[in-house]
Amino acid sequence: MLTIAAGSASRRFPEWQPLFLARYAGDTLWAAMVFWLLCLFAPRRPTVPLAAAAVAVAYVVELSQLFHAPWIDAARGSSVGALVLGQGFLWSDLVCYSIGVGLAALLEVVLRAGPSASTVSTA
Repeated sequence: MLTIAAGSASRRFPEWQPLFLARYAGDTLWAAMVFWLLCLFAPRRPTVPLAAAAVAVAYVVELSQLFHAPWIDAARGSSVGALVLGQGFLWSDLVCYSIGVGLAALLEVVLRAGPSASTVSTA
């Protein structure tokens, strides 16, 4: 939920952010959200296959923006369609998706590991 809130805020309030974040944070967080959703629906799957699937989904969605037909352009014209399908192909989005999934996967590994044995007190 935090990822969705942060991604929404990055798009809604771009003037509150440095230009770099305003431009790329939304796409990076969108891909992280795809990863989190896959983790939610397949909690026992290893991180690497989930990350690969999330990147694949994100890339397919981005590449689909090269396809234009009246029905899909109409779907992209709606608020939900624009959030899910995007609006226009950008090479930079592929980089954002890779970074977003990579960071989310790294965070997931850290969270799964929990406190390390060396930091746990035996007293």
